[in-house]
Amino acid sequence: MAPRFAAVALDVDSTLSAIEGIDWLAESRGADIAERVALLTNRAMAGTVPISSVYEERLALVAPSRDSLRALGDAYIAAVEPDARATIADLHAAGVRVVLVSGGLRGGIEPLAAHLGVRDADVHAVDIDFHADGRYAGVDPTQPLATADGKAIVLDTLGLPRPLLMVGDGATDAAARRVADSFCAFTGVAERPAVVAAADFVARDFRTLRSLVLAQ
Repeated sequence: MAPRFAAVALDVDSTLSAIEGIDWLAESRGADIAERVALLTNRAMAGTVPISSVYEERLALVAPSRDSLRALGDAYIAAVEPDARATIADLHAAGVRVVLVSGGLRGGIEPLAAHLGVRDADVHAVDIDFHADGRYAGVDPTQPLATADGKAIVLDTLGLPRPLLMVGDGATDAAARRVADSFCAFTGVAERPAVVAAADFVARDFRTLRSLVLAQ
């Protein structure tokens, strides 16, 4: 039987890995900053404020360095969702194209992608700037994936095989439904009622997602 979907776009934070990267980075900056960043993240993921309104503010509070992004990559891998790696391997074996589309930071996500067997060319995330010594130098907040509709904008440019399934836990993932054929709310880490309400499917774990994609 042919797979139900020819391509799958996966969110990263609270989907492939059980952490929110920016919140993890904020924890190293002290309790006050961690609390402020977590509040901004929760509001954006629930869709009560646009992600673009908090993106630059969160990064300015955290000021991640190159070294901290390497540590984040290790943390993503340590917190990877059960069966995610095996599911991606099975999707690849069935000829399904798998891409990662995230509002997270590329420097932290690429090590996770390598661990999962996803090539760098299929990783779409936010780039930030560094000084020569590796200190944070800023971010261009107009990058599509730093905005509420960014995942839809990026997916629309990739020319992925159809049908296309978007998978994620947040409002920015649900917003990509307009250019995908279907949206699956992933609830294994965080369950957001507004996101579930917008979904065609719901998966609590990667075994369920595998069965959905492969029509098993």
